Amino acid sequence: MAAVGSGGSPASAGPGAVSAGALEPGTATAGNVKHLVLFLHEAVLVQYVDTLKLAVPSLIYTLQNNLQYVAISNLPAATFQVTYQLKILTTALFSVLMLNRSLSRLQWASLLLLFTGVAIVQAQQAGGGGPRPLDQNPGAGLAAVVASCLSSGFAGVYFEKILKGSSGSVWLRNLQLGLFGTALGLVGLWWAEGTAVAHRGFFFGYTPAVWGVVLNQAFGGLLVAVVVKYADNILKGFATSLSIVLSTVASIRLFGFHVDPLFALGAGLVIGAVYLYSLPRGAAKAIASASASTSGPCTRQQPPGQPPPSQLSSHRGDVSTEPFLPKLLTKVKGS
Repeated sequence: MAAVGSGGSPASAGPGAVSAGALEPGTATAGNVKHLVLFLHEAVLVQYVDTLKLAVPSLIYTLQNNLQYVAISNLPAATFQVTYQLKILTTALFSVLMLNRSLSRLQWASLLLLFTGVAIVQAQQAGGGGPRPLDQNPGAGLAAVVASCLSSGFAGVYFEKILKGSSGSVWLRNLQLGLFGTALGLVGLWWAEGTAVAHRGFFFGYTPAVWGVVLNQAFGGLLVAVVVKYADNILKGFATSLSIVLSTVASIRLFGFHVDPLFALGAGLVIGAVYLYSLPRGAAKAIASASASTSGPCTRQQPPGQPPPSQLSSHRGDVSTEPFLPKLLTKVKGS
């Protein structure tokens, strides 16, 4: 069977052989569209076993998207935004279990801080949290958002494991995800609303607001890809914190959401946890060293005639200099 990769030599000779240049979608000009089609046939259909591996995360992402609709329908937008940050905790736990990753003490502490903040916000929500629509069920919303976070963490780590264990490029894997996701979504639509769609049409109910949500989701996915490629995890942490603040402000303005001290405390803990978790290992060690030096005794002087101790380099490879975050180069569904 011909090997298909993102940077290797051309596949074995034959009518279906495709050069590696057809891997990137930007090369699909008038001269090599045929080669791209042949490559997709080889990578998606001929090597179907490799393609079927993407059915698992695609099914989970499709389920996750529907769980998010249930959660946001039963929780205030600000509460949902804060609680949904639990996906950082679930992703970290699955990465330790499935990828044998190690987390620093500061990251474990930030995860505990994150869980505490979410628990405080949920306690505030259970205690009343101001007026809310009668059709909202906070219990169902919490269950949906927790299930969505669990599925997001597992699917993200599973997808990363597939990327690192095969030679297929990221865009090919996203194409395979899209194929399964579209098929599963259509099956779910037919099962739930098949009669209504057949009677009223597929695009019935697509108001300008709905199209705005669709375009916003697509544009947000592109922005995530740009942030991952050109920015760092600290900036991503600031963006997450800003999204919580903006969601809270918009909820106050549009839905009359009430911010009490308990919610402010929980949201503040979550924002601080996201920032601490996003710090690079070098910065985390510097913070720990600074706190130890201010609370401990004076540093020991080097005896005369002895060479100074060797300084440890702050660059020890990707594992030491980068915090754990799923290293996906593009936005996939549900993330």
